[in-house]
Amino acid sequence: MPTPPRARRIPRLREHHGRRFQDPYDWLRDADNPDVLDHLRAENAYADAMTEHLEPLRQRLFDELKARTQETDMSVPVAYRGWWYYSRSFEGRQYAAQCRLPVIPGEPRPTLEGPAPDAEQVLLDGNVEAAGHEFLAVGDLEVSHDGDLLAYSLDLAGDERFALRVREVGTGRVLDDSVRDIGYGVVWSLDNRYLFYTRLDQAWRPYQVWRHEVGRPATKDVLVFEETDERFWVGVGASRDDQQVIVAAGSKTTSETWLLHADAPTDPLRCVTPRRDGVEYDVEPAGDRLVITHNADHPDFSVSQAPLGCTSAEQWTPLLPTVTGERMLGVDAFRDHLVLSLRKDGLTGLRVLPRAGDGFGQQFDLSFDEPLYTVGVGANPDYDASVLQIGYESLVTPRTVSEYDIAGRTLTLLKQQPVLGGYDPAGYVQRREWATATDGTLVPVSLVYKASTPLDGTAPGYLYGYGAYETSMDPWFSVGRLSLLDRGFVYAVAHVRGGGEMGRSWYEQGRLEHKATTFTDFLAVADHLVGRGLVHPKRLVAEGGSAGGLLIGAAVNLAPDRFAAALAGAPFVDPLTTILDPTLPLTVVEWEEWGDPLHDPAAYARMARYAPYENVGHADYPAVLATTSLHDTRVSFAEPAKWVQMLRDRVTGDRPVLLRTQIVAGHTGRSGRYDVWREHAWELAFLIDQVSAWELVSS
Repeated sequence: MPTPPRARRIPRLREHHGRRFQDPYDWLRDADNPDVLDHLRAENAYADAMTEHLEPLRQRLFDELKARTQETDMSVPVAYRGWWYYSRSFEGRQYAAQCRLPVIPGEPRPTLEGPAPDAEQVLLDGNVEAAGHEFLAVGDLEVSHDGDLLAYSLDLAGDERFALRVREVGTGRVLDDSVRDIGYGVVWSLDNRYLFYTRLDQAWRPYQVWRHEVGRPATKDVLVFEETDERFWVGVGASRDDQQVIVAAGSKTTSETWLLHADAPTDPLRCVTPRRDGVEYDVEPAGDRLVITHNADHPDFSVSQAPLGCTSAEQWTPLLPTVTGERMLGVDAFRDHLVLSLRKDGLTGLRVLPRAGDGFGQQFDLSFDEPLYTVGVGANPDYDASVLQIGYESLVTPRTVSEYDIAGRTLTLLKQQPVLGGYDPAGYVQRREWATATDGTLVPVSLVYKASTPLDGTAPGYLYGYGAYETSMDPWFSVGRLSLLDRGFVYAVAHVRGGGEMGRSWYEQGRLEHKATTFTDFLAVADHLVGRGLVHPKRLVAEGGSAGGLLIGAAVNLAPDRFAAALAGAPFVDPLTTILDPTLPLTVVEWEEWGDPLHDPAAYARMARYAPYENVGHADYPAVLATTSLHDTRVSFAEPAKWVQMLRDRVTGDRPVLLRTQIVAGHTGRSGRYDVWREHAWELAFLIDQVSAWELVSS
């Protein structure tokens, strides 16, 4: 067998609040150290050698994914400012192209049939932009109000720091490329003269908004807003009616919004309501008023309205009554209606509130037949639109784009994601179950499996979890998942506390001093799957990424016998080391999520009890595959690199512990779709092999 790489042990003392920890692998954090890069390459070589026998299975999984995908495709065109906007993908090409066609009155929405029309304009071809590079991410893509200029931002390294360019649409000529190293968010002024964008500090925190005059050097740019409180991130956007530039500052628990008339781009910003600790609010300009979603008087948020010139919460008045059991997520405003996004009974929902004169009419909800689904507002840039584009999917229903007529209350299908090869949703079963947590709380579990899979305790299982930031793992369709289901896997999503599936309290029960609940909920779901005879106790694998990787690391420490294998993507497995360093990303802005171990002894003690890196036990662990990217700014590559070394130091048994590092990639891995598919096939092959599912035959 190949010999696993062993990093040198160079003890480094960490001492806080009278607690001492000798960290032997902290030197692996130095990405500029040639020895670190050599170690990562050695880990990649070892992972390749240990899985060389899986190449036929990897190729088969890749081929299955490719065969089910319509490679040459087109998104649903959206009408805006006299143009149809859409994206195209092409067989054999890694990236999509963003295109547009003029709207011709009386002619229908464009379709993919036939060659590209002569009038089609390619705004941005990802394949052209990525030429000569291993990675490409488009941060923003914004057309000026007159339709003549395109502002777009590109990341070619994976570190989520973008270069801004302005191009003439008609000629393709780049007019401006002087602005570099920016964050997400680009907004045009109404006169097409200025662009607003964000800048990042050394800790990767968006903290400033700048105004750039197109064609002038970036050195002449004007600082519009700066957030000095290191807990807060800053974002910039535009209202749907194009009248307002919106600057929002927010921490995990507090927010503040500033507005600027888009036709007066050099005027000062105006604060809608000064921040108040613990109060979160989101502002949606709605023509003659502001609509505000906030938690000032209800933990699951309320919807209020305020005058356009609002400067204080005293000017907020209730727009809708709050309903127990409903979590209000936000509002999309249009000339003739509002659309409320919400959560109820663990599922997403949409509620329409028609305008009636100076007020509003009777609200109504959109309804759907499946027991599990995800629905949300789609691409609706036109403030005057009388129809609403919505997106819908479930664990068995491919992503669907439909158009809802507000007045007629009718839903028209525009496009469903093609799944080739004879896919039939009726051949699969999805359902909701409830696992009992250690404190008696019922934890929702979403299940999907092939209808022919025997539920007699012999099936392999796949358990996915996240559980942080109030992020909900709502049901989603996956072409790649079909390769698991067709091999007899029962796929489950554990909606553990720390997420937002069951409202704000669900999140509160899995953060700060309650964080350990996330991990025990996940194990309760694993026990539920086995106890109900849905999966074999020795054939269950677990997956989580980023903060979900922390979940995986903590869960296998607590119960290493529960899983046959674990996949941790960009895992946050050394949280205490990271959160103690205020100069790093995921530190000061994260203290309200995890606690402040630098200044609070109780927070330090709490995190020290569950930090995966520090709590690896001397036991027979599952097989582990950790994946990361060298340029990941959200979770350092060093965290999984150190964790893997600690596992090899302490874990008994002979199951493999592997680390795969992408040298050029981002937080979520590679960027080109074929590269993504190959990575997915690599990971699935490893997990399938570990549960001895190779012999299961795909239908």
